[in-house]
Amino acid sequence: MPKKLSARDIRRRTKQIQHAIDGTRRRIVNLKFIRTAQFPYRSPSTPKGIDPLPTQAKTGSSFKTDWARRTPALTLRMMFSEFPMRPIIQFLAKPSMIGIHGLADIPSYQPVIFVANHHSHIDTPLLLTSLPIRWRKKLVVGAAADYFFSTRVTGALSALFIGAIPIERKKITRKSSDDIAELIDKGWSFMVFPEGGRSPDGWGQPFRGGAAYLSIRCNAPIVPIHLTGTGVILRKGRNLPKRSKTTINFGRPLWPDDEESSRSLAKRIEISVAQLADETSSNWWEARKRLYEEETPTLHGPQVSSWRRAWELSERKGKQQTPIRKWPSI
Repeated sequence: MPKKLSARDIRRRTKQIQHAIDGTRRRIVNLKFIRTAQFPYRSPSTPKGIDPLPTQAKTGSSFKTDWARRTPALTLRMMFSEFPMRPIIQFLAKPSMIGIHGLADIPSYQPVIFVANHHSHIDTPLLLTSLPIRWRKKLVVGAAADYFFSTRVTGALSALFIGAIPIERKKITRKSSDDIAELIDKGWSFMVFPEGGRSPDGWGQPFRGGAAYLSIRCNAPIVPIHLTGTGVILRKGRNLPKRSKTTINFGRPLWPDDEESSRSLAKRIEISVAQLADETSSNWWEARKRLYEEETPTLHGPQVSSWRRAWELSERKGKQQTPIRKWPSI
């Protein structure tokens, strides 16, 4: 049988219920105030009859990266590139470099545009740990705005640890090129993959003209680079890396000629990278002869069905891995 409450207990419980109701009512009023509050608690509203300003995006090509080029971020990035990035790259890629001594002819004060083929996400850290220190300490990397800067977290990590800056690859705008040209004029070197993305099938893609345009506009030399073996480590569509030997072949710097168009210079860049690929797969003399005879193999592969392209690529890789026969020593 339930205990009968006294008048005192009834009054006490009534006060508790009333107090809870008053508290809930105050919270509702506060939430309503926050929801409807105006300036200065929130930005002022646009007067009627006036079109509101467009909302400025904080991701993609609008992501701000100037903070990543200040001394604290640069110091942290250099420390990260030496450890743990360099030991990891040495373990996975075991890189060997060709033609690195040819960069000694470039003056130390001269900013450079580094252009390379693109087969893997490991291409960027591989180059960042292989370039001479005089360029690495003041280098920015062109990265796809829709991929690396799709969120504020990935954008901040990309800008901090690899020095990435956003580049639009789905639409043509002048903002990215103007920002990069301003950095080159201030002495920053620039690294970019002119194919616009990783190779989908192991063959190269047509080069875009952004690097050539920047070279002509800023009067900066272009260093062509060909990377071999990175597609085996972490090709497009692969999630876990696989160890493989890689080769980094640096070409001679290319300076824009007087009154040269960006289209012509872009063609020269692509031919130079193709010649470096030919040199890596054969030897310097044979590659030079084919270049002179205008028979350098293209990076794009045969324009046939996908299975034929895959078969042709495997055949070419098989020929590259076949050891060259030598006369026996007697």
